[in-house]
Amino acid sequence: MTVNTTDWPAEPFEAHRGHLHSVAYRMLGSLTEADDAVQEAWLRLSRADTGDVKNLRAWLTTVVSRVCLDMLRSRAARREESLDVHVPDPIVTRVDDDPEEHAVLADSIGIALLVVLDTLSPTERLAFVLHDVFAMPFEQIGPILDRSPAAAKQLASRARRRLRAAPPHPADLDRQWSVVDAFLAASQEGDFERLLAILDPDVVLRADAGAGPLGPSVHLSGAREVIAQAQRFRSLGRYARPVIVNGGPGFLVARDGKPLAVMAVTVQDDKITEMDILSDPARLGQLDLSGVLGS
Repeated sequence: MTVNTTDWPAEPFEAHRGHLHSVAYRMLGSLTEADDAVQEAWLRLSRADTGDVKNLRAWLTTVVSRVCLDMLRSRAARREESLDVHVPDPIVTRVDDDPEEHAVLADSIGIALLVVLDTLSPTERLAFVLHDVFAMPFEQIGPILDRSPAAAKQLASRARRRLRAAPPHPADLDRQWSVVDAFLAASQEGDFERLLAILDPDVVLRADAGAGPLGPSVHLSGAREVIAQAQRFRSLGRYARPVIVNGGPGFLVARDGKPLAVMAVTVQDDKITEMDILSDPARLGQLDLSGVLGS
């Protein structure tokens, strides 16, 4: 049988692009790096002899996973020499989008989860994501890591124990918004006692400002420290609009159509436990915010 190569390998690759990007984003927590990893997988496919490949999706998943592993290892080496605060790339959607989609995002790629994933070693992260998120058997994960299936299983188990620090997103998004709205009202009024009541005592604030005007970047723990630091963002309040960030409540701060910051708020047991702010102009410029800038 003669095979029509006109659309090979582009057509079958496009059928799997969404899946590959989902894998890469969960591995890397970066939309632009996920794009790069998927593009590299495409280049390797276009150069490879895949005549004996029986499951192209599995083959491509293996390729993109290896690319991500290399990127994670390179990133880990760079961060050993850096004290920069890092907030994962946010996925920002409109508040009035499909609530079921919000729930799926919150469960699988909430900002709080991605932050904890960043604390794992590259091998732990890969083993956990491939097995627990994408149900890949350890018999396939082991070779990607150059480990035995048993060793890969142990890595995933270790990652799972560390990920217990990431609380599950509550299902009631409206209730989360009521807590966030109460925080904003107390902030505008400068009501210190109400702020203390709304913030978890161990609340964490991460502000990734890069070299932008809202710097410096900070990483703070504790309600009093966070309240003191949050004052510098109060002036931006009139430019903030509510959005959904990775399935949870958040805000896009934009002036004259230009994004200044994206903020994700994590609410647990009616308390704000995390506030993650990305205001690095270079990284904001790489995000597709067209769907919310006009809202």
